[in-house]
Amino acid sequence: MRHFDFTPFQRSTIGFDRLFQLLDGAQGFDAEATYPPYNIERLSENDYRITMALAGFSEPELKLEVKDTVLLVRGEKAADDKDRVYLHRGIAARSFERRFQLADHVEVKSAALNDGLLHIELQRNVPERLKPRTIPIGASGGPTEIKRIEAAA
Repeated sequence: MRHFDFTPFQRSTIGFDRLFQLLDGAQGFDAEATYPPYNIERLSENDYRITMALAGFSEPELKLEVKDTVLLVRGEKAADDKDRVYLHRGIAARSFERRFQLADHVEVKSAALNDGLLHIELQRNVPERLKPRTIPIGASGGPTEIKRIEAAA
């Protein structure tokens, strides 16, 4: 069920298409969105870490991919042994695909699998031209001369 209609905003704004797509995609709750469990930490002003609990997965079964501003984490689990009989199965070792929308200038620096936890290190690298800067005010000899262009009659 859709709760908000962004159409009136889209008619009067230009260049915010991606924002509306993000808001559209964030609506609703998907049961698959809870597996596997994960944390997102802010380590400093420009450093972040995603930690995913991946019990039973090994490195060859995991794939990380970045395309544009989307980080895709995929886990492909092999089929279970049919001879096993579980009395209780609490470890959900099933295949998954998790997408994270990255902000502009956020890059994946590294990933490591330790003790069933996948740690993905992220860093925001804002280009120098986009960082705030101070512009010195210079003293001039007088007011700047304003030139007028007269229309020829």
